[in-house]
This record gives sequence, structure tokens and C-alpha cells, in this order.
Amino acid sequence: MNEPEPIRAERPDALPAPVSFREAFVFWLKLGFVSFGGPAGQIAIMHQELVEKRRWISERRFLHALNYCMVLPGPEAQQLATYIGWLMHRSLGGIVAGALFVLPSLFILIAFSWIYIAFGETPLVAGLFYGIKPAVTAIVVQAAHRIGSRALKNKVLWAVAAASLIAIAALDVPFPAIVALAAVIGAVGGRIAADKFTAGGGHGRADQSFGRALIDDDTPTPAHAVFRWSGLARVAIVGGLLWLLPMALLTALYDWESTLPQMAWFFTKAALLTFGGAYAVLPYVYQGAVVHYGWLTATQMIDGLALGETTPGPLIMVVAFVGFVGGYVKAAFGPDSLFLAGAVAAALVTWFTFLPSFLFILAGGPLVETTHNDLKFTAPLTAITAAVVGVILNLALFFAYHVLWPVGFAGAVDWLSAAIALAAAVALFRYQRSVIQVIAACGMLGLLAKALLP
Repeated sequence: MNEPEPIRAERPDALPAPVSFREAFVFWLKLGFVSFGGPAGQIAIMHQELVEKRRWISERRFLHALNYCMVLPGPEAQQLATYIGWLMHRSLGGIVAGALFVLPSLFILIAFSWIYIAFGETPLVAGLFYGIKPAVTAIVVQAAHRIGSRALKNKVLWAVAAASLIAIAALDVPFPAIVALAAVIGAVGGRIAADKFTAGGGHGRADQSFGRALIDDDTPTPAHAVFRWSGLARVAIVGGLLWLLPMALLTALYDWESTLPQMAWFFTKAALLTFGGAYAVLPYVYQGAVVHYGWLTATQMIDGLALGETTPGPLIMVVAFVGFVGGYVKAAFGPDSLFLAGAVAAALVTWFTFLPSFLFILAGGPLVETTHNDLKFTAPLTAITAAVVGVILNLALFFAYHVLWPVGFAGAVDWLSAAIALAAAVALFRYQRSVIQVIAACGMLGLLAKALLP
């Protein structure tokens, strides 16, 4: 006889039932397949599911964890999933949550990359992409609205977000500089106007309560999340070995200048430069992968970015495409094992790109948990979150420009793409359709448009 499903509390004042590891595993696996829309969309999905619907974690604790992930190099949405998984079910929970956020995307990108490099572009793929790109634009706009409505609690934080948008869009200020300046503003503002930089405070939807949560504002820090020097040392040693052993094996099997060791070393460096998400590091990846190493062409890099935008998982997973194409084209295992070389290279660069993200959470999480009620820590992070809203809006504008004006402002507007984007926005904002429903419907619209129009 099957075990009955745990009864969920429907009343906001009732505490939700405890979440088993199996139940959390199923949720993280599902999230890995539906996490479209880049970091903003992925964070919005997690907020809707974990804070609003399931009430596994409170708004304030969710935002505090998000603030920490925002200042780390690496994909913040994947790190946030790792953090919440770790908080709920110890290190294994964090590893499972973070890995399942990435693995579906890795397998999908390996399959798509093989089709792309072996068979070239087909009308089917072109039609699907034509419809999906406007949908992704609408998803990012909706996500920017959701994140902004929570994070921008007052006029001061609105001003921080606006200044961030101007700095990155008009002045080309590097994202690390924006983060650093926002942190200074938060640190100073927390001293002279504390109420403006208090996490979870303010007015509007940011102050909205969804009821009691399993990990609530006043829930004591779990025993495994309490900071200990021995725990920090253990994570550092294990993490160092997980980097060193594969690197040593690669250098023992292959010449240091060959494709796989160079990929491992290059993407280790790239992982430590991804402040602000994938778009902040793409110029570095382009320069190395295309110009310096010649693993793929500029056109292939652009196509890989399109694949990354339209598949689930972090956008930085475009590195899996780069790895696959590089391993395939360079014939890392010889001319008779091209697919195997591409698949191994894709898995390899994913390992070295994401390993630091897990270590940052498992090592730094206990420190962050001790600060969730300490204003001198939360004020800078609150200001950083406001600044990142401006960066997300810039990403939405970037998508809209490339989708609606495919040849630049000098060319004509792609009105069909605009219509698909508008339909996706109406489905998301007005009818509250899910991301996966919108992606599927718009893909079909694009396919139909390419089939009917010359």
C-alpha cells in the first residue's frame, strides 16, 4: 500500500508539514527541467514555489540567501537552489539541489550541440527558436517585475536600481564595480537611514506575508548550518581535492597544451569571473574560446548563446556547448570518437565551471546564516539586490533589442516576433500561465510561422 501524501497546511497561520528528502528531490528535479528565463526567471520560479505556494522558507530568509548569492561569482539561481537545499537537508540536500539544477540542461545541451554540429540548422529547429526567443524576452521582463516588486521597497532602493541600469547600459560600468558601489551605499545607508535598508521591511508587495514557513524569520539556525572552523576546513580540503585530482589526471593523460587540460584551466578561471551572471563573463569566454584557442567560430558562439537562452538551466551553461563543439572539432579522442570527445568535454567544463559555486555555498552558508538579523551585514546586501534589479532590466532590454530589431535599429522591426512577445507577456501577466506552457506555445507559433511564411 502506498504511503499517503503529507497533508499540506492550507491556512496561512498553520505550519506546513515537514518536507522529506524524497519530496525535495522530486521538486529540484522538476525545477531543473522548467527553469527557463535566465537567472531572473529562475529566481522568480523558486520564489513562487518555495515562498508563496509551498512555504518551505520565509520571504526574509529567501531574500537574505539571494543577497549572498548575488555577490558571489557564478550562477546565482543555481547557488540559491544549493543554499536552500543545504539549509533544509544538510550538505547532501545542497549538492542534490544544485546538481539537479544543472544536469538536465547539460544532457539537453549535449544532445542539441550534437545535432547542431553534426547535421546543421534545420527548418524545425529554426522555427522553434524563432518563437522561443520572443517568449524568453517576455519571461525576463516578467521576472524583472517580480524581483523588483519584492526588492525595491522604497524610493532609495528604486534610485539604486535606476543608477545601476544607467551605469551598466549607458556608461558600460563593469558589474563588479556596480556591486562594490552598492555595497558601500548599503553600508553607509544602514547607519544613517537603517529603515531604508532593512531586509523584508518597507512597503508594497515586498512586505507581503504568505503565512508561516518551515524556515521562518524566527526559526533557529539548524545545527548543521552553525558556523564551525572545522566544517570550513573540511569543505576547503574536499573542494580542493575535487579540483586537484581531475586536473592532475588530465595533465597526466594529456599534454598540458592539449584541448582538455586547457579547457579545465580556462573554465576554472572563468568560474571565478562570473560576477553578475553569464553576460558578465561571455566576453571573456568569447575571447578565450574563439580568439585564443579556436575551439569554435564566432558564429557558432552566437548560436550556442541562443541554445543557452532557450534551454532550461543557467545561461552560463553555454559553456557546455563551447566544450562540446571544441572537443568535437579538435577531435580530442581521435576522428572515430567525435561525439564522445564532445560529450566528455562538455561534462568537463561543466564540472570546473560549477565546482566553485558549490564550495562557496557549503563553506560560506554557515557564516551567512549567522547574519540574517544583523543590519550591518544585511544593509549592504539589500542595496546590492536593488542594484542587480537594474542589471536584470538591462538584460530584458538586451533581449528585446536583439529579438525585435534582428539587424539593428537601422533595419525594420520584426513585427511577428513582437506579436509573439506580446502574446507571451499577456499569458504571463494577465493569465498567469507557467513558463513551460508559454515556452511550448510560442515554440509552436514560431514553427507555424516559419512553415506558412516565405
